[in-house]
Amino acid sequence: MNDLELLRAAAFKTELAASRHLMARAGLGELEALTRTLAHSAGLAGLAHLLAERAALRLHTAQQAARRAALAGASRTRGGGASQAAWRAWFDGSARPNPGRCGLGAVLEGPGGVRVELSRDGGYGNSSEAEYLALNAVLKVAVDHQANDVLVCGDSQVVIDDVNGPDSAGAPSLRAYRDAARALLAQLPQAQLRWIPRHKNSRADALSQRAVPPPSPEPTIC
Repeated sequence: MNDLELLRAAAFKTELAASRHLMARAGLGELEALTRTLAHSAGLAGLAHLLAERAALRLHTAQQAARRAALAGASRTRGGGASQAAWRAWFDGSARPNPGRCGLGAVLEGPGGVRVELSRDGGYGNSSEAEYLALNAVLKVAVDHQANDVLVCGDSQVVIDDVNGPDSAGAPSLRAYRDAARALLAQLPQAQLRWIPRHKNSRADALSQRAVPPPSPEPTIC
């Protein structure tokens, strides 16, 4: 892989688009434009650090895809049935208002009819922090149950992308939550995170709303 191919492989779609704009605006070649764009994304960490981080992310993504393909193949070999050893989890967090009081909801289901539901007050924060608190809570329960092959589903694209993406693309304000999630995931070697639409996350959503009921309306004084 030459230098240009290496930079193309490392760049996100937004960075590729930005480099094309830079080429058109400044009359630069693709290699120079991509180098400048990625160096800007890298910031103080430096371009070499960003390229190493993106390479590790691509390897992780490829390994996850290979693992999913292997699991799917094993399921077809058994006749298409779902693995009886698989665990499933759903999480959701809410903030009322945003930011405001956080509610956390989560469900963990496993073999033998195991089912754990969480509905907790998460204190004060914004919606992304609430989602992260809910994710970390259900991951902790999964670790306690040794649910190594758990599939964790949530409707927060922000949080799932933040966990799965490189540190350079992560939100600085969520770093502590991200580090906690990754530390828990490291104890669940086959865990996967998956985004699902909100309507498929109704139970976890209901648990998060139940954790922080809306305030009672003040009585009307006549």
